[in-house]
Amino acid sequence: MPRTAAILLAAGSGSRMNGAVIDKVLAPLAGRPVFAYSVAAFMESAIADLYVVVYRDQRQMLQLSAYAPTPSVLVQGGRERQDSVRRGLSALPANIQHVFIHDCARPLIRAEQLVALHKIVRRERAVVLAHPVTDTIKEHRDSARLRTLDRSRLWAMETPQVFARDLIVLAYDRVHARHRRVTDDAQAVEELGHPIALLANPHPNPKLTTAADLPYLEFLLTHASDSI
Repeated sequence: MPRTAAILLAAGSGSRMNGAVIDKVLAPLAGRPVFAYSVAAFMESAIADLYVVVYRDQRQMLQLSAYAPTPSVLVQGGRERQDSVRRGLSALPANIQHVFIHDCARPLIRAEQLVALHKIVRRERAVVLAHPVTDTIKEHRDSARLRTLDRSRLWAMETPQVFARDLIVLAYDRVHARHRRVTDDAQAVEELGHPIALLANPHPNPKLTTAADLPYLEFLLTHASDSI
């Protein structure tokens, strides 16, 4: 039976919170830390045989360990997100075949989405949760020229992003060897030329980035439970 792991990223600096909270993944949200919502969704889905919690420092590690799912391995993250992912991948035992990579600053994931992603990755080897772009997007070019992009072909990436373990390890090894910087895991796999499936998310799954996001997330959790 293929075994699955989930890498839960919690090591981000939260610099764009501008000091509003000490640690955004431990910030209280409707009575629980932000981190706890991702944990609850994964535990409810029962898709993971092992969790790797990537933490920032020893103080954070101690706090995260109180909410970490079972069984968990706690790994200290690196300077950049991609360094943290590589460290998480390095902590996986040899018998793991599929890997979820989730940014725990997105607390609104749902267990049924995790189950759906798990089914798709076993067929496609790479799948990401995403939503279609609805705004008009323009590219700013030289001399203040703008170019309108075809939004019917644009998708906004979310997490979790899920991969066959050998594929994502190879992708990040190549990124590292070439000193490339990637902003999500799918970009690393794109550079291998491997196709990536999309799972459209009809529910809001925003990332906690600034202090203004906290009341919006709390509203979604406490007053819009029928839409998350």
